[in-house]
Amino acid sequence: MKCRLYLINEYDTMIKFCRFLNAAVLSAALIFVTFDNLKAQDISKDIRKLAQTMYYMNRYYLDTVNFTQISDEAVSAMMKKLDPHSAFISAKDVKAMNEPLEGNFDGIGIEFAIINDSLSVQNVIAGGPSEKVGLRTGDKIVSVDGEAISATNLDIPRVHKYLRGPKGSRVELGIFRRGVPEILDYTVVRDKIPINSIDSHYLTPDNILYIRLTRFAATSYNELIDVLRSLSRKPSGIILDLRNNVGGYLTAALMIANEFLDKGEMILYTEGLRSPRKMEYADGRGVLKDIKTAVLIDENSASASEIVSGALQDWDRATIIGRKSFGKGLVQQQLPLEDGSVIRLTVARYHTPSGRVIQAPYEMGDAAGYYKNFYERYKRGEYFSKDSIQLPDSLKYQTLRLKRTVYGGGGIMPDIFIPADTSFYTQFYGELVRKGIITDFANDYSDKHRDELVSKYKDYNIFIEKYNVTDDLFGQFLLYAEKKGAKPKEGQLEISGNEIKRFIKSLVVRNLYGFNRFIEYLNRDDREVQRALEVIRGKE
Repeated sequence: MKCRLYLINEYDTMIKFCRFLNAAVLSAALIFVTFDNLKAQDISKDIRKLAQTMYYMNRYYLDTVNFTQISDEAVSAMMKKLDPHSAFISAKDVKAMNEPLEGNFDGIGIEFAIINDSLSVQNVIAGGPSEKVGLRTGDKIVSVDGEAISATNLDIPRVHKYLRGPKGSRVELGIFRRGVPEILDYTVVRDKIPINSIDSHYLTPDNILYIRLTRFAATSYNELIDVLRSLSRKPSGIILDLRNNVGGYLTAALMIANEFLDKGEMILYTEGLRSPRKMEYADGRGVLKDIKTAVLIDENSASASEIVSGALQDWDRATIIGRKSFGKGLVQQQLPLEDGSVIRLTVARYHTPSGRVIQAPYEMGDAAGYYKNFYERYKRGEYFSKDSIQLPDSLKYQTLRLKRTVYGGGGIMPDIFIPADTSFYTQFYGELVRKGIITDFANDYSDKHRDELVSKYKDYNIFIEKYNVTDDLFGQFLLYAEKKGAKPKEGQLEISGNEIKRFIKSLVVRNLYGFNRFIEYLNRDDREVQRALEVIRGKE
């Protein structure tokens, strides 16, 4: 009888727990979604099933159960039954996920490279903690807080562990500096380090502004305005490079698109089964409305990149150049769970002003098939030939000013198609890139000859004009590559040799003159950039 009473009380406790969980979850859900009675009853039953299962596991299972892990995996599995972009993010991953979009982290303020198991300072961020104490480009960090770190199988996560930390914390660095016999000791106080989403910008001699935006972060709009304010005069044209930009914050995309559009022009609209249509319009206060613009996109441009390029294409405000974009046009709402984890739930679809759906087709619960389509596009030749892209008449739309034909069906189809350039690619070249052999060689060479090169080539323009990767240096590189296990087969150097030399030179440019100049140099032979310049100059 006593045992029977115990079980009754236990069951009663379970029922109360289920009711509590059910009420809590339903209350949270109803903040965002209105359910009819039938659906509310259905979800109530499903919630009770989950609660009962976990209760029985907790009460009767023979071993200790990690319920945090189980619940994480259960929620993750549920998200996988939905669209490819709905996801569960554990509490420990939330901070790492948000960091690149929030625009800063705490650290010492350097860009680094790992060269022969040594930590080499490639750039000291202006105004950062390292610059304040006198660290220089070319310095090698040989110890951190008294621990020797050279020749210890360094990798990027380990370096981050050494150098990042809470704002205000101190780190003791031992520095080897070429030409100085003793190890120099520095104390660096960590601080907020900005992560710029505009990693490169420059003006051409004829006043065309090139801007490379790598993501749409919280700081992106302000970075754009800072670039514009730094100019002594209004640019004659703008190239906005969104290649390999996978998106980010919608707000940043709206604010940047707003700079190019007239008052009242729609930027996008969103709509979903339980999300009524919502439209976003330009306010007319943008400063770039009358500047000729080209936007560069490729197969890796997604989400916010597609919103901006789609809006500017639909209003005939920019020429879109490159290859068809990824096709990520689902609106996610990030919903917090009580343990600090979140679910990123798709609630609507993005549409361009002309009505095109940005999202590529997908099957519910088939994320693998969805991402495989990226490879299938490659196999079909979509990256190399515009004719390989099937665009039926049903997907035709018209731009809103000039009534030009544009296409829906997922992604943004460029106005000018530029095929991917693989003419220089060989297995040997691929191996060099994958193993980082070209980068390691160029970094080592730059480090050893920095003073000599800076003395001989007074500035970037002189270096570009006068410096070449000699046959002797290229021979040294091939010997270096062979020691690393990479040796060209017959005919491969004829195909890849010039590109390898260009790559080496570009990396020396980066190490001597900074990342901005590195991109500027690469763009001299970039077909998309050169075509954009032709369009803006009216030569097409």
